[in-house]
Amino acid sequence: MAATDSPPPGHTSAAAPSAAVSVIVPVHNTRRYLDRSLGSVFTQTLPQHRIEVIAVDDGSTDGSGRWLSEAARTHPNLTVLHRPASGGAGRPRNTGLAHATGDFVFFLDSDDRLGPEALARLTQMARTHGSDIVYGRIVGADGRAAPVDLRITSPRVSPFDSPVYWSLAAYKLFRRSFLDRHRLRFVEGRLLAEDLPFGIAALLRADTVSVLADYDCYYLHGRDDDSNATRQDADWPEYLSYIATVLAGLAAEVPPGKDRDALMVRHFHGEILMPFAAPYLARAPAGRRDMANAARPLVARYLTDRVLAALPPRLRLRAHCLRAGLDDALTAVIRTDTGARPGPPHVDPDGRVYAAYPYFRDPVRPLPDACYDLTQRLALRQRLTSYRWRDGTLHLHGTAELPGLIAHATELVLRGRGAEYRLPTRRVDGAWHATLDPATAADGAPLADGIWGLKVAVTARGATGPAVRRAAWLHPETEDPTTLAPRVLGRGPATPTVGGLFLSHPHGHLHLDLDGRGVRRPVGGDLRGRITGRPTGRTRGTGRTGLTACLTLPGCPADAELQLILTDATRMAGLRTSVERGAGDRLTLRARLRGAPRGTWQVAVRFAAGALRLRLPVEAPEGREPLTVTVPPRRPRS
Repeated sequence: MAATDSPPPGHTSAAAPSAAVSVIVPVHNTRRYLDRSLGSVFTQTLPQHRIEVIAVDDGSTDGSGRWLSEAARTHPNLTVLHRPASGGAGRPRNTGLAHATGDFVFFLDSDDRLGPEALARLTQMARTHGSDIVYGRIVGADGRAAPVDLRITSPRVSPFDSPVYWSLAAYKLFRRSFLDRHRLRFVEGRLLAEDLPFGIAALLRADTVSVLADYDCYYLHGRDDDSNATRQDADWPEYLSYIATVLAGLAAEVPPGKDRDALMVRHFHGEILMPFAAPYLARAPAGRRDMANAARPLVARYLTDRVLAALPPRLRLRAHCLRAGLDDALTAVIRTDTGARPGPPHVDPDGRVYAAYPYFRDPVRPLPDACYDLTQRLALRQRLTSYRWRDGTLHLHGTAELPGLIAHATELVLRGRGAEYRLPTRRVDGAWHATLDPATAADGAPLADGIWGLKVAVTARGATGPAVRRAAWLHPETEDPTTLAPRVLGRGPATPTVGGLFLSHPHGHLHLDLDGRGVRRPVGGDLRGRITGRPTGRTRGTGRTGLTACLTLPGCPADAELQLILTDATRMAGLRTSVERGAGDRLTLRARLRGAPRGTWQVAVRFAAGALRLRLPVEAPEGREPLTVTVPPRRPRS
């Protein structure tokens, strides 16, 4: 499946000095993006002497070549190669590979950029786990979506049961010796899908594929002039014929069955059915027939029942119409998608939901109900846009909808400790608003200690049939450290408790932890102290020596007791303490050591509110160790 049968001429000898990673950048008329793209390489945390940058100017006419030559004068690790235009990114990538000396290779498109720590993190993971390929988390930018949302870091994944196969593009880290051993190179002279054979072969032949999902490694940018290669028109029948050769190579490596079907679902989503949208409608009837005829051999060979069931209705209907030769129905389905959204789904009395595409249960031109069935795919689309504590009550705002259905009820749902509580919301202009008061959230009673997951649930109706209800975990758009900080929460007649919001790993769902006592983020975690007026001699006493401690304690009641205390293995001594309240829940505690017992003590803060009692350790100003104070013997009277 490799695009060429041998390494290109001029391949660097293994004995040449080796960088940690070679970054290969194909460039064709992207001058306006080069500062951003190459700049992201020149500012990596991995030292520049360990990065080899190879930029291949593929016949640019917009000044990109001149910019690269100028940049090479000030960046000794940048090599610029100028070549005639080749019609795609395949040849410049192969040219870069021929000159690469790094242990690893990363392919960076010249309109995209890297996160500052990307290369350091990716190469470290590859070395630690012996990875042939490392996927970094991909982030969409400027209107372009990431092909896959990588959320779980894993040292070893399989293309058959993980999301990695949904991103076959070149922008990832490869071990160079692995590419050479399998003679993997890119198809040349193609604008679209030139990296497909390379990506498929690499994933299927790699011994270890790893995922680094806890850092934004690669920013995939859309161009403001819509000139990304994936948005260009093409000779679609020829393109589909090319895809047929690519998938034939895949079929030669993976026998029929569950594993091949898992991969084919991705190709039906992408290459096979992708042109059957606006490009299809833009053709005259003869052009549409040519596209359909080019796709039918792929559908006939690879569309198993398992693949068909895994597709969403909009693609399931396209695939069925192509297989059955229903060109008029195919056109009607595509028009529905490219024009206004489909109407409200149909809901049967048994709760099954069907998409409102043309010819559903049409007596003249019936199509199978299974092609329209979206029961298992009807998912709640929701965004948590804001979450804030105010006077001990959590205020939440967001949007939630069941696509195509008309919502008539929205609830905030708390789940935990074997119980579920539903709280009402207000809907205003399509958004919902809810409040969560721990004193009343349990059907009017105080919420019990424990971990409570937060969901939003929507009940909605379609064109016909009963109402449908779906719920989804709340997932904040942003992580707000202030709101996530633990706090003291009143619960009406119940004992106050320490409460804290946290986001679950790896999915980032919002949870409330009552009385977690700082398991995730300690209450008063910023508590720092210092010794003031320290005496210069051990016998001078402690009359002028004092302690000052500062902490942030959201929700601290006005009548709470706070006292600086001294503790050792067997004793505790309280100090007369003054408390000053500042802005932003900031507290400053001060005390004198006059009269304190002799000895070496660790400093803490005792907190009491109702029946809630906490002992909070005070750390030294640098925050690396407990604050310790030595009280010398009292000076004898003269």
